[in-house]
Amino acid sequence: MAGPDFLVHDAADTVGVVVVETAEAGKPLTGLVMETGESLTVTSLDPIPLGHKIALGDLSVGDTVLKYGHDIGKIVAAVKKGGHVHTQNLKTKRW
Repeated sequence: MAGPDFLVHDAADTVGVVVVETAEAGKPLTGLVMETGESLTVTSLDPIPLGHKIALGDLSVGDTVLKYGHDIGKIVAAVKKGGHVHTQNLKTKRW
């Protein structure tokens, strides 16, 4: 059995971290919620590189993004479920 395509550390997280070389657009990806052992499937809307984030649900402007159970910033451009979450749509709340 193949391993997961992305990992979610905390059940409350709004993004998962891609752990394969590149998640292809249009491909169903399998994720593992490490806190619970639950498996989930999200279809990637974009090519997402290794280590980058995939949206686990629709994210609207102003939404807080949770990764590893921590607030890592806010959405500045809407992202659909399965979209690539990175610097083009996520900004720190520090500045």
